[in-house]
Formats: sequence, C-alpha cells, structure tokens
Amino acid sequence: MHNVVANGAKIPAIGFGTYGTAREEMLRTLPAALKAGFRHIDTAQIYHNEIDVGECVASSGVPRSEIFLTTKVWVANYPEGRFASSVDQSLRNLRTDYIDLLLLHWPHEGVPLADQIGLLNETVKSGKVRHIGVSNFNRRLLDQAIGLSAAPLVTNQFEYHPYLNQSLIAGATRHAGLAVTAYCAMAVGRVLGDPTLAEIAATHGRSIPQVVLRWLIQQDGVVALSRTTNPNRLAENLTVFDFELGDDEMAAIQTLAEPNGRIVSPPGLAPAWDP
Repeated sequence: MHNVVANGAKIPAIGFGTYGTAREEMLRTLPAALKAGFRHIDTAQIYHNEIDVGECVASSGVPRSEIFLTTKVWVANYPEGRFASSVDQSLRNLRTDYIDLLLLHWPHEGVPLADQIGLLNETVKSGKVRHIGVSNFNRRLLDQAIGLSAAPLVTNQFEYHPYLNQSLIAGATRHAGLAVTAYCAMAVGRVLGDPTLAEIAATHGRSIPQVVLRWLIQQDGVVALSRTTNPNRLAENLTVFDFELGDDEMAAIQTLAEPNGRIVSPPGLAPAWDP
C-alpha cells in the first residue's frame, strides 16, 4: 500500500469506505477487505457502524498499529458539552484507545468554527486522536480552519469523481499541505457505463473502477476511498499501483466533468461550494 504524506500523517492512499454499509454486509466484507490488504478504514458517527468496524478490526488479527482508522464527529456533537463525550463513545465503539484521523464531518454555523477547531485540537492534546482534519469544507472555510488550528490539519475530505471538477478546492487543499480525500469516487455507479472510461480500461486491461481509482491517486496528494460489498472486487480495487495513465488519458477523464455533476449536497449542511 502506498501512502500520502501530509503534515506529518502517513495516510494509506486507498481507503475502505463504510458509508451505507449494513451490519451484515460489514461483518462479511470488512474482514475480507483487511485480508485483501486494506489498512485504511473510513467511518463516521452518523454512519452508525462504528461498532461493526470495531468488532471487525478487533477480530481481524491485524495489529491495531497497522490500521489507519478515520472517523468523523457529527454536527450535533459540535457543542462543547457533547464533543468530547462523542469522541469517547467513538473510541468505545471502535474498541481502540486512539483514532488515527478525526474529522469535522460538515461545516456547521450553529457552533463558531473557532470552537469546533479548538475542541478538535483538544482531542489531539489528550492523546485520543493522532491527526485531525475537515470534511466538505470549501476554500474559505478551509482557510479559516487552518488559521484557527494549533495542530496541523492533514486532510479535507470531499466528493470527487470524473463528473465533478474539483480543481479549485483540490488545489487549495494541496497548496496548504493537506491531503485530498476523495469520496463517492464511482459517482454512485455511473462510471461503470461510461464509454471513455471503458476505452481506457480496455487499453490497460483493467476494470473501470481501477481506472477511476488510478486517476484519483495519480494526482498529487489524493487519497481515494473505495467502497464495495463484493468481496471479489476488494483485491482488484487495491491493484492500482502497478500501472499508470498517460497524460492524455488523465486529461480525457478530466473532461468528463459536468456543470451539475455534484451528487452530495444536503440542504442545511452543504456550504457554498466552490465553482
């Protein structure tokens, strides 16, 4: 597994995403993912599956030190009276005494950003969290968060796939020394029927998901989350470090972006997105 290094953190470049994974699927798929070689697991308080993740990690036989665990604090837990206790609950759920990477899940104006970042920093000071970051922040909020944080932020996690041009926020994130963590990489399965991606995949003798993951991680400082409930595809999704896309292929994928390509933009949570 290759790593992306950002502000002192070594983040495995391919992560196993758990959003929307029911308990039965998790207990079947995550052990197989760990066996296949996944070492970066991404979850969140609002996914309601931290307990399942913790159970799978604890029973996997893989040393905890070899697994990079990411979780996210939900917006309802941003107030000072709830933040620390929610992190303690995540630790209990995950059956661990530290979290590798803790993120603010979405921007939330109900609590001042300075307070959110301060509480995030307290988790590092307490030793409960090794690295911190944000998710779904636009350029303005990212710049503010960086300026407010004593501890370095290591990633901004946001939607990123071939149909969404994220060059502005991705560039700002990398320029600040943070890693980009891309979720929804397969555009909810839309990529699977794309003729441009199919042609590139055929050229390399690869699958379309492999090409999309390669397109993401071949960009400087990008971590890609991979989600599948098909155990047969787990090893395939990790086999993306032994080939490269040509400049023309990278550019061809970039041209697939559309003005209305965004999929995830929940009202009341989404910020004013960068164009």
